[in-house]
Amino acid sequence: MPRRIDVLMPQAGSAYAASAERALAPYRAAFAAAGTAVAPCPWDAAPGDGDAALALFAWGYHFDVARWDAALAAWPSDRPLFNPPALLGWNTRKTYLLALEAAGIPIVPSRFGVADDTNIAAAFEQFGGDELVVKPQISAGSHATVRVRRGDPVARLDDAIVQPFLPAIASEGELSLFAIDGRFSHAARKVATGGDFRIQPQFGGRFTRYDPDAEARGVFDAVLAGLPAVPLYVRIDLLRRGDGRLAVMEVEAIEPDLYPALAPEVPALLVEALVRRLDAQG
Repeated sequence: MPRRIDVLMPQAGSAYAASAERALAPYRAAFAAAGTAVAPCPWDAAPGDGDAALALFAWGYHFDVARWDAALAAWPSDRPLFNPPALLGWNTRKTYLLALEAAGIPIVPSRFGVADDTNIAAAFEQFGGDELVVKPQISAGSHATVRVRRGDPVARLDDAIVQPFLPAIASEGELSLFAIDGRFSHAARKVATGGDFRIQPQFGGRFTRYDPDAEARGVFDAVLAGLPAVPLYVRIDLLRRGDGRLAVMEVEAIEPDLYPALAPEVPALLVEALVRRLDAQG
């Protein structure tokens, strides 16, 4: 009997639903080529009865974090979920950056806590420079992410992460390195354009495929080794700091875009890796 994989998708009625279905298309084709059926299901629904589940399209979890946390906590131990619930939970809050920093991995300088006038002033004092980036600790797609200049009014944000604005975002760009089944697979360069600081395509970001150098691969390898589980898939975003070092901006092990438009081989690689893991589990 063919295997069936439940694919976690946006909540029913979500504005993300149509976009997620389009993004799933190349993976559907790869699963079909491997003789494996795909069953989309909302991430907040009860787990399906497929042979395993894939969290790659659980878009919108950051808008309903309590339900997301509950879904991970209640996930049946006998139903494989990729990535595993422990890794998804660890990756939900950007405080994971502190764990990486404690392990000696360079990160973009970060302050965690309430973003208000007092703490923004302290961040300017700590980081120097004239601009900061403020974002929620739980976010995706640059949701509620703002650029703050000295003297700007600040809307209070609880559970924020505050970082210095790094000009490299518009020159060298953000460097995204990917792993499939715990091994490097491909990389992309994402450059902000038009004076924006966000690199997503809807904000004008320009994406190209690139070959990472030894420095980028070294940080990437250190992050992989520091994760709480070997990921089936992960994207690790790097950005050059003011001191010249590449540092971790973000780790995305929940629902990263793997950029199949830049790397058409990726859906097949992901499916092959998932099948290998299920075969290994018997």
